Amino acid sequence: MTIKKLIVENQLRVEGVLDTLLTQPMITDQTLLAASRYSLLNGGKRMRPCMVYVTGEIFGANPDDLDLVAAAIECIHSYSLVHDDLPAMDDDDLRRGMPTCHIAYDEATAILAGDALQTFAFEILSSNKFKTINAQQQVALIANLASASGLRGMCGGQALDIAATNCAINLTQLEQIHQLKTGALLTSAILMGAICAPKTTPEILQNLKIFGENIGLAFQVQDDILDIEGDTAVLGKPQGSDLQANKSTYPSLLGLEQAKLKSQQLYENALNALAQIPADTTQLAQLAAYIVSRDH
Repeated sequence: MTIKKLIVENQLRVEGVLDTLLTQPMITDQTLLAASRYSLLNGGKRMRPCMVYVTGEIFGANPDDLDLVAAAIECIHSYSLVHDDLPAMDDDDLRRGMPTCHIAYDEATAILAGDALQTFAFEILSSNKFKTINAQQQVALIANLASASGLRGMCGGQALDIAATNCAINLTQLEQIHQLKTGALLTSAILMGAICAPKTTPEILQNLKIFGENIGLAFQVQDDILDIEGDTAVLGKPQGSDLQANKSTYPSLLGLEQAKLKSQQLYENALNALAQIPADTTQLAQLAAYIVSRDH
């Protein structure tokens, strides 16, 4: 199976799970429910769920358990995009090739939809029955996702990114921003897939963490490169939006060619970490290669 086919299969898989979870009977505001579904099911690469599936399957996790974890982490990612697009944040009108949530609905509904998707992630992890995961593993999953999403992860990185807009920062500061803003959730996806498995050692988890941190940064570097070289129709969001917002990016700090070399270095670091793991990690390596060469 090619890596692109694998990604598409996992996209369809997690979207089916999410659709099922969001069609369960619930008493709520129907506009809010529609906005939440719109934001969650309007496409996207679904790289974080794919990382959950691939890592979990390497170590023998139950597929049904992986479905719930993949759905939860995609809820967190989608909520973050809804909030990132708001006028008070990045003020974007286009996401995944469609009007952003606050454009399709309104700003207040978009804020609430993001809030709803965030809390829905933890409802999925805490309220559903897992097949083979014990209570200790379940708590570890919740703790890992919470940490990667909050002050010490994605939200903290977003705040640092906003603070750095229109400011001169160095490479260390830029990496700190993106280790939290982008890398934390990607790393969480990898670790959560492994946590679902019956036998993963601390050494395996540590090498997966190193892999995730490097490929998470590489993901952001490639995003920054695509903001310059990409095409809006392919990207599904406005090309050059970071440049217009005067955001700190790897190309703006290092130059475009050095940014590309940085991406390659991070990719090689990620592969070195995988080489330390006593398992067939070929598909993780293929995902890493896709991340540093993708066009959207």
